[in-house]
Order: sequence, then C-alpha cells, then structure tokens
Amino acid sequence: MPELPEVETVRRGLAPALEGATITRAELRRDGLRWPFPPRMAERLEGARVERLDRRSKYLLAHLDTGETLIVHLGMSGRMVVDAAQGGEAERPGDFHREAGWLPQHDHVVLHTDAYRVTYNDARRFGAMDLHATAALADHPLLARLGPEPLGNAFHEDHLVAAFRGKRTPVKAALLDQRVVAGLGNIYVCEALHRAGIAPTRAAGRIAAARVAALVPIVRDVLREAIAAGGSSLRDHRQADGTLGYFQHGFAVYDREGHACPREGCGGVVRRIPQGGRSTFHCPACQR
Repeated sequence: MPELPEVETVRRGLAPALEGATITRAELRRDGLRWPFPPRMAERLEGARVERLDRRSKYLLAHLDTGETLIVHLGMSGRMVVDAAQGGEAERPGDFHREAGWLPQHDHVVLHTDAYRVTYNDARRFGAMDLHATAALADHPLLARLGPEPLGNAFHEDHLVAAFRGKRTPVKAALLDQRVVAGLGNIYVCEALHRAGIAPTRAAGRIAAARVAALVPIVRDVLREAIAAGGSSLRDHRQADGTLGYFQHGFAVYDREGHACPREGCGGVVRRIPQGGRSTFHCPACQR
C-alpha cells in the first residue's frame, strides 16, 4: 500500500496539471471502488475548478471551487498518472498504458481538463473516492481520528513522548497507529527504527523519553529522503508521470532479510519477524 512519501510524490506530480484547472469531463467507468462512489459524482465534478491539491496522511485532497473536496485513497494498487489531453500536441502514444505497465481495463476514473487527462488505474479496486464539504472535512469518517502530520509542526518531541507514555504495545505498532501520527506505514517505520537503534518489539512506554524524542527528527529525515527519491516502487507505485520511485535502492533493513546490517561496525544480519500481520525487518544486533 502506498505510504506517505508515495502519496506526496503523486500529489506533487498532479499539482501542475490540476491546480487551477477546470474539470471539463469526469468519466466513471464503474459504480465504485472499495465502496460505491458518492451520488452524482461525475456531475458534481464536471465544471469544478481545482483550487488546491493537498495531502492528509495517505489521502489526496482536491479542493474544488464548489465548496467540496474530492478525497482519494490509492488503496493497495491504485495509481494516478497525467498525460496530455486527447488531441493535444503533446499527447502520449497510444500504447501509453503498456509502456507504464498498466492494463486499460483497470482505468476506473478519468478526469479531463483542457490540457490534461488524469487517469486513476486500480487493478485490485481497494482504493476509494468520496466528495465532502470542504468546511467539514475534518469531520469526515476517514479523516476525523488522524493524528498530526509527521512533517508538520504538530508532530514534535513532546507529542510523541506523551503519546508513548504508559503504552504496552510494541513501538512499531505505536508508530503505525494513525491516531499517534498520520501517514506512517510499514516500510518507513522499519527504516526509522533501525536508524534510531530501537527494537521494533520494545514496548513504546518503556523507551526512555530522550530516545523517543530523538525519533521525531529521524522519522522526518526518512520521509523527506523518500519523497526526494520519488517514493519506493516495490510492486505498484509509480509517480504521476509513470516513472518509478527509487528509495527502495537505499533501504537499510526493509525487505533485506539475511543481508548484513549496513550500520558501520555492527556485524549483525537483518531478520524478518511477523508483527501485527505484517513483516517487520530489523537488526537484532544494533536495535535494542
């Protein structure tokens, strides 16, 4: 599933094509994705101008001049790619989907503007789209209980120390709790905990406050580096221009079971353990 860096990468790729543009036509090629589309979704989108494209946690938010916001979640395999509007001078070749590794039958939503075509493609259909009043966006069921953004000012040392205080759950589970911090996923929590030298199985409430506080800049650094690399392309993620991200080439522990720990002087070997239905990768020699 795309995590915060992948979704932010998609947002940045979509922004030049969508911000300030008017949706001239909205094609809905099925009734819904993970859930049904909201009533009259195509009609509500057509003629609307996209004022701003934001991200909240793992959700894309297209704020419209109609007073509504289009909420998009990419699910496990959802992708959004921009190409030139049909008939435009810069129109991409007809085999665009084959080049990008897509199958056209999985194109479920297509948004047209005067200059661009934005296609949502999702083989597994675990993604979601909804329209909600912008003024009441914080109350939407998908967004209402989210914690602070890890790259925002509300995510700071005092917040994380307070959130971990007394918690018996493993630190990895605590960081994946979207009420504690929004947008973190399995990949980047594994990487951040390795950099911090903290074992993913350690109870969050039993980690010294100084070590918890030190996690905040580490989490920020990992996310910023991943965004700069275009995210991680393991199975489905592509950037909005169809290209792959490459942060996976710099993984220290994630998906590196059996490899030597890259920490200088460690000498340990990366192990994989199951945690909460996910694979956790860590180095038992230097993560305590």
